[in-house]
Amino acid sequence: MKRRVALKNMALAFGSLVALPAWANNWNETSILAVKPYLSPEQEALLAEITETILPATDTPGAKDLKIFTFVHKMIADCYEPEVQENVVEGLATAEQLAKQTYAKTFATSNTKQREEILTTMEISIDPNWSSFYKLVKDLTLQGYLTSEYYLTKHTNYKMIPGHFYGCVPASTSQAQLQK
Repeated sequence: MKRRVALKNMALAFGSLVALPAWANNWNETSILAVKPYLSPEQEALLAEITETILPATDTPGAKDLKIFTFVHKMIADCYEPEVQENVVEGLATAEQLAKQTYAKTFATSNTKQREEILTTMEISIDPNWSSFYKLVKDLTLQGYLTSEYYLTKHTNYKMIPGHFYGCVPASTSQAQLQK
């Protein structure tokens, strides 16, 4: 390998490693908004209630507190085909319709048990659109929670850049470690 190519590759690798923390620290709520949102504000509010039902707040924050619904919305908007997006819109309408038919309330005003029954009905339905809607939203809700900053820092001791360099180690300690 030529020396110039090797030096160029090393410089690119070093520059990438230096830029990574700054790039990742610039992630914020506005940077994760869907590129082309396909849900209305009412539908997004309903999605927030559904994700909160799947992952409710207890002694830890729930899906609404962690804004998991924005993650679900962005994933579906940016990573799934239009057919899946249409199925999600129809699934949201179905959840709202089931709540009105069964309990004469909206999904948002239903209590937790009623919400769970509505989502269970959708999950075990023979209609593949209902069950695929619930499975997709549930999977993305769990993925959003398990990759959230809260979960990673509070429950898994995640560090963006693992390892630590201890530059002030006495020479006697390092010599003893080398002999072992």
